[in-house]
Amino acid sequence: MQNALKAALVVFVLTIPATLAAQDIDAGIDAYHRGDFASALIEFKPLAEQGDAKAQSSLGYMYAAGQGVAQDFAAAAMWFREAAEQGSRSAQANLGALYGKGQGVPQDYAEAVKWTRMGANRGYAQAQSNLGQAYKNGRGVPYDYVQAHMWFSLAAVQGNGSAAKFRDESARRMTSEQISEAQKRTGEWRPLK
Repeated sequence: MQNALKAALVVFVLTIPATLAAQDIDAGIDAYHRGDFASALIEFKPLAEQGDAKAQSSLGYMYAAGQGVAQDFAAAAMWFREAAEQGSRSAQANLGALYGKGQGVPQDYAEAVKWTRMGANRGYAQAQSNLGQAYKNGRGVPYDYVQAHMWFSLAAVQGNGSAAKFRDESARRMTSEQISEAQKRTGEWRPLK
């Protein structure tokens, strides 16, 4: 009985940090959505420094947008990279966008595609749309309207309205065979885990 009580106490004590962290990230997200960026920063910063990917990605966005902090693309890139390396799809897409624009990092289309593809392959709609743009414009990858159409279609299915527009623009430059191939690839695509 005492051993069971000790085991339960150990489990309880070990779950306290996770519970507190979840409350802090939720408090930060709530503050952010209220436009209280100073409070969001107070919640996100310690969590980000402890390695919380959601807090790191949130800080990256705050630095990129200049919300509650001075706009600083280098800091945004640093926080996005930290979160992206842990698998955050939105951070991967945002880091890719910074490389594509040369904001806070040297402009590097190949690096932009590398990070964007990570988020796109895992089903993140904005990353899919951005990857479609890379193929449509031949930035970091060869021009490929079939690939562009496929990525735009995948993003559009998730409600990304601009991706639907870009897909339709791409289709006007494609043969019916190319459109059929893009549609086939879209139907066969499955996200990575």
